[in-house]
Amino acid sequence: MTSERRRSTLRRMAFIAAGVLAAAAVVRGPAFRTDTADKPGARHCAAVERSGPAGPGPAVCPADGAPAPSGPAASPPAFGAYLDNGSGGVMDTKGFSRWLGGSDVRVGRSYLPGDLWSNIEGAPGFLDSWVRWRRDRDDRLFVLNVPMMERNEAHLSDAEVKGLLQRAAAGAFDEHFRTLARHLVDLGAPDTVLVLGWEMNGITYTHRCGPDPQDWKTYWRRVVTAMRSVPGQKFRFDFAPNRGVDAVPWPQCYPGDDVVDIIGMDSYDQPAGLTFDEEVSEPYGLQYQVDFAKEHGKPFSYPEWGLFRNGDDVPYMLRMLAWMDQHKPLYQTITDYCPHGVWQCAKNPRASALYRAALSGQHAPDPQPEPQPVPVPSPTTPPAPVPPPGSPQPSCACTPTASPG
Repeated sequence: MTSERRRSTLRRMAFIAAGVLAAAAVVRGPAFRTDTADKPGARHCAAVERSGPAGPGPAVCPADGAPAPSGPAASPPAFGAYLDNGSGGVMDTKGFSRWLGGSDVRVGRSYLPGDLWSNIEGAPGFLDSWVRWRRDRDDRLFVLNVPMMERNEAHLSDAEVKGLLQRAAAGAFDEHFRTLARHLVDLGAPDTVLVLGWEMNGITYTHRCGPDPQDWKTYWRRVVTAMRSVPGQKFRFDFAPNRGVDAVPWPQCYPGDDVVDIIGMDSYDQPAGLTFDEEVSEPYGLQYQVDFAKEHGKPFSYPEWGLFRNGDDVPYMLRMLAWMDQHKPLYQTITDYCPHGVWQCAKNPRASALYRAALSGQHAPDPQPEPQPVPVPSPTTPPAPVPPPGSPQPSCACTPTASPG
């Protein structure tokens, strides 16, 4: 084992030990607490340090006011939260960052309403605040969920959805997506990450895949082709099913590597009683997603994740954070409203405390200046001492040599 791999293994072991201690402290109660009614900006000691490419690092608990850790050992994957749509989400992102001790929340996330095509095209003013937030810094990501059908939560029958997918595959809705693409480019957000037709393997949305996977895949390809046809666009398309089988195995809906940029997954703590190890190993679960992305040469993401069916689940929170720290998704955004959330939901105080401790004080490392060489003065020969007048003069200026042994 190389020294670097040994250091990485030790860091990971230290992280796991720290996480267990943190979880135990949460279970014990007040010593590791959060108050979701705190004013944003309250400082919280970070009991678990996040880490960089080499793996998880040791537990750190800096004193209040201490500078945040910097360098590779303190760089988590880019993260954020779904907090609200429109301008309210931008303001809440600032509060979320303050709640995390000034953490660098680099991912902003919003949804287009799926009620009418006019809103899916991007209603005037709806995206402006998010675009300004994105343009304030080059290293931010704006992630936008895009419905593929209007009446997206109207609980249409499978027969109705199948008919819509047939029309969609024939090009009936292409122009709506060209309009959205032009709108984003004109606003100055040509590099938006688009979570198109999310959770397509489930039963919730009209844009679901199950009634006709072949037409669904054709439709996805038409949407991406239409949006990429707009001059100036640099969109990335995130394919984000629900974790697991759900109504249909999600690889049956995968439309092809040429029209997908990111392999996403919405992964909540469900169903009731499922352990995290089972969430990893189940068919089409977390491990399958990571392996699928690697096989297809794609980064992966977690656009939606959070608590759900198992209450204030500290082990889930610990393991999910550790999973993402180990595998390094392109980005992750927790869903921050009840029952899923950590900041805006008071029902999960212990998991919230763990999340807050793990991600508090995460700052982008400042660029380190190149070290400058310190000039070394050239040695100089000191002048020979001048003997005082009248002192005896040496007979020679010979250098003593060692006597032969």
